[in-house]
Amino acid sequence: MNYNNKKFKVIQSSGSGEVTEDFTFHYQQEGNILSCSYSGGDIKEGMLVGSVDDDGVITFNYKQINLRGQERSGICVSTPETMEDGRIRLHEQWRWTDGDQSTGSTVLEEI
Repeated sequence: MNYNNKKFKVIQSSGSGEVTEDFTFHYQQEGNILSCSYSGGDIKEGMLVGSVDDDGVITFNYKQINLRGQERSGICVSTPETMEDGRIRLHEQWRWTDGDQSTGSTVLEEI
């Protein structure tokens, strides 16, 4: 599965995450390496980088700075689902690697 130039929108988020439904992620992929920069809501600047396996599962690290100037980082595994219309839905399970180390989930859909 190749995510290069695909855009995804948050449709659901739980836990202590900082992303909201007004976020759009624009992925870039070369080989099995995936990257994305993002901002919006309470996040001033964010970046993720990771890899895509043969089944399209993305494993990545993220680092972001929120509007309060706090640097946050975490890890995430994102599992794809192909919807009936051919678009991709990503089911993410993430964990902060700083602060309280809390976990959560996010669902993204291709737009």
